[in-house]
Amino acid sequence: MTSTAATPQIVLEHSYLTLHYRIVIESGEGAGNTFIDTFDGRPGTLQLGVGQWAPGIEAALLGRPEGDCFSLFVAAAQAYGDRNPDLVQRVTRAMLIQNAGVEADAEFTPGDMVNFTAPNGGQYAGILKEIDQNFAVFDFNHPLAGRDLRIDIDLLGVL
Repeated sequence: MTSTAATPQIVLEHSYLTLHYRIVIESGEGAGNTFIDTFDGRPGTLQLGVGQWAPGIEAALLGRPEGDCFSLFVAAAQAYGDRNPDLVQRVTRAMLIQNAGVEADAEFTPGDMVNFTAPNGGQYAGILKEIDQNFAVFDFNHPLAGRDLRIDIDLLGVL
Protein backbone atom coordinates (compact mmCIF):
# COMPACT_ATOMS: atom_id res chain seq x y z
CA MET A 1 0.00 0.00 0.00
CA THR A 2 1.45 3.33 -1.02
CA SER A 3 0.93 6.58 0.81
CA THR A 4 -0.06 9.61 -1.21
CA ALA A 5 0.38 12.70 0.88
CA ALA A 6 -1.36 15.77 -0.46
CA THR A 7 0.95 18.43 -1.81
CA PRO A 8 0.52 21.62 0.22
CA GLN A 9 -0.98 24.64 -1.49
CA ILE A 10 1.53 27.35 -2.41
CA VAL A 11 0.90 31.09 -1.96
CA LEU A 12 0.24 32.75 -5.33
CA GLU A 13 -0.36 36.40 -6.31
CA HIS A 14 -4.10 36.36 -5.54
CA SER A 15 -4.26 33.67 -2.87
CA TYR A 16 -6.63 33.89 0.06
CA LEU A 17 -4.77 33.09 3.30
CA THR A 18 -5.71 32.07 6.81
CA LEU A 19 -2.83 32.81 9.15
CA HIS A 20 -1.64 33.80 12.55
CA TYR A 21 0.67 36.78 12.43
CA ARG A 22 2.51 39.15 14.72
CA ILE A 23 3.90 42.49 13.55
CA VAL A 24 6.73 43.82 15.74
CA ILE A 25 8.17 47.30 15.21
CA GLU A 26 11.94 46.93 14.86
CA SER A 27 12.96 50.59 14.38
CA GLY A 28 11.72 54.13 14.82
CA GLU A 29 9.06 55.29 17.26
CA GLY A 30 7.72 52.31 19.22
CA ALA A 31 10.67 50.01 18.45
CA GLY A 32 10.26 46.72 20.31
CA ASN A 33 6.48 47.07 20.56
CA THR A 34 4.04 44.61 19.03
CA PHE A 35 1.67 46.37 16.61
CA ILE A 36 -0.71 43.43 16.26
CA ASP A 37 -0.70 39.77 17.33
CA THR A 38 -3.30 37.13 16.41
CA PHE A 39 -1.47 34.15 17.94
CA ASP A 40 -3.50 34.37 21.17
CA GLY A 41 -6.86 34.54 19.43
CA ARG A 42 -8.55 33.88 16.14
CA PRO A 43 -6.38 33.71 13.04
CA GLY A 44 -6.53 36.46 10.48
CA THR A 45 -7.45 36.27 6.83
CA LEU A 46 -5.67 38.01 4.00
CA GLN A 47 -6.39 38.22 0.30
CA LEU A 48 -3.27 39.01 -1.66
CA GLY A 49 -3.30 41.57 -4.44
CA VAL A 50 -6.03 43.83 -3.06
CA GLY A 51 -3.92 46.14 -0.89
CA GLN A 52 -4.58 44.69 2.56
CA TRP A 53 -0.82 44.47 3.19
CA ALA A 54 1.98 46.42 1.57
CA PRO A 55 3.18 44.95 -1.76
CA GLY A 56 6.69 44.33 -0.37
CA ILE A 57 5.27 42.24 2.46
CA GLU A 58 2.92 40.31 0.17
CA ALA A 59 5.82 39.57 -2.22
CA ALA A 60 7.71 37.88 0.63
CA LEU A 61 4.78 35.45 1.07
CA LEU A 62 4.74 34.26 -2.55
CA GLY A 63 5.85 30.66 -3.03
CA ARG A 64 5.45 29.75 0.64
CA PRO A 65 3.68 26.44 1.31
CA GLU A 66 0.62 26.03 3.49
CA GLY A 67 1.73 25.05 7.01
CA ASP A 68 4.93 27.11 6.85
CA CYS A 69 5.98 29.00 10.01
CA PHE A 70 8.53 31.76 9.47
CA SER A 71 9.59 35.30 10.28
CA LEU A 72 10.10 38.13 7.81
CA PHE A 73 12.31 41.13 8.41
CA VAL A 74 11.00 43.93 6.23
CA ALA A 75 12.74 47.28 5.79
CA ALA A 76 10.51 50.37 6.00
CA ALA A 77 10.93 51.07 2.27
CA GLN A 78 9.53 47.62 1.39
CA ALA A 79 6.83 47.74 4.06
CA TYR A 80 4.87 51.00 4.32
CA GLY A 81 7.51 53.39 3.00
CA ASP A 82 9.37 56.23 4.62
CA ARG A 83 7.59 58.84 6.70
CA ASN A 84 6.60 61.89 4.67
CA PRO A 85 6.79 65.11 6.73
CA ASP A 86 4.35 66.74 4.28
CA LEU A 87 1.67 64.35 5.57
CA VAL A 88 1.75 66.01 9.00
CA GLN A 89 -0.89 68.69 8.53
CA ARG A 90 -2.30 71.52 10.62
CA VAL A 91 -6.05 71.92 10.09
CA THR A 92 -8.55 74.35 11.52
CA ARG A 93 -11.07 73.11 14.05
CA ALA A 94 -13.81 74.11 11.53
CA MET A 95 -12.21 71.90 8.86
CA LEU A 96 -11.95 69.05 11.36
CA ILE A 97 -15.65 69.33 12.16
CA GLN A 98 -16.66 69.62 8.49
CA ASN A 99 -14.44 66.90 6.99
CA ALA A 100 -14.56 64.41 9.85
CA GLY A 101 -18.33 64.70 10.29
CA VAL A 102 -18.18 65.32 14.03
CA GLU A 103 -20.13 67.64 16.31
CA ALA A 104 -18.70 71.08 17.14
CA ASP A 105 -18.27 70.11 20.80
CA ALA A 106 -16.58 66.75 20.05
CA GLU A 107 -13.67 65.96 22.36
CA PHE A 108 -10.37 64.66 21.00
CA THR A 109 -7.23 63.34 22.66
CA PRO A 110 -3.80 63.13 21.05
CA GLY A 111 -3.40 59.61 19.68
CA ASP A 112 -7.00 59.41 18.43
CA MET A 113 -7.45 58.16 14.87
CA VAL A 114 -9.91 60.36 13.02
CA ASN A 115 -11.50 59.51 9.67
CA PHE A 116 -11.89 62.30 7.12
CA THR A 117 -13.87 62.54 3.90
CA ALA A 118 -12.03 63.98 0.90
CA PRO A 119 -13.83 66.24 -1.60
CA ASN A 120 -13.99 63.27 -4.03
CA GLY A 121 -15.78 61.19 -1.38
CA GLY A 122 -12.75 59.04 -0.54
CA GLN A 123 -11.92 58.24 3.07
CA TYR A 124 -8.58 58.74 4.81
CA ALA A 125 -7.45 58.62 8.41
CA GLY A 126 -5.07 60.67 10.49
CA ILE A 127 -3.61 60.34 13.96
CA LEU A 128 -4.17 63.41 16.12
CA LYS A 129 -0.87 64.76 17.41
CA GLU A 130 -2.01 67.97 19.13
CA ILE A 131 -5.09 70.16 19.39
CA ASP A 132 -6.18 73.51 20.80
CA GLN A 133 -9.29 75.68 20.50
CA ASN A 134 -8.56 76.69 16.89
CA PHE A 135 -6.26 74.12 15.28
CA ALA A 136 -5.36 70.44 15.23
CA VAL A 137 -2.24 68.70 13.93
CA PHE A 138 -2.74 65.32 12.24
CA ASP A 139 -0.27 62.78 10.94
CA PHE A 140 -1.66 61.17 7.78
CA ASN A 141 1.28 58.78 7.31
CA HIS A 142 0.52 55.07 7.62
CA PRO A 143 1.05 54.15 11.31
CA LEU A 144 3.92 51.82 10.30
CA ALA A 145 5.58 54.20 7.81
CA GLY A 146 9.28 54.69 8.46
CA ARG A 147 9.56 51.57 10.60
CA ASP A 148 11.40 48.34 9.91
CA LEU A 149 9.21 45.38 10.84
CA ARG A 150 9.50 41.78 11.91
CA ILE A 151 6.48 39.73 10.95
CA ASP A 152 6.05 36.25 12.47
CA ILE A 153 3.70 34.08 10.41
CA ASP A 154 2.03 30.68 10.82
CA LEU A 155 0.45 30.01 7.42
CA LEU A 156 -2.58 27.87 8.32
CA GLY A 157 -4.41 27.74 4.99
CA VAL A 158 -3.99 28.77 1.36
CA LEU A 159 -6.81 28.94 -1.20
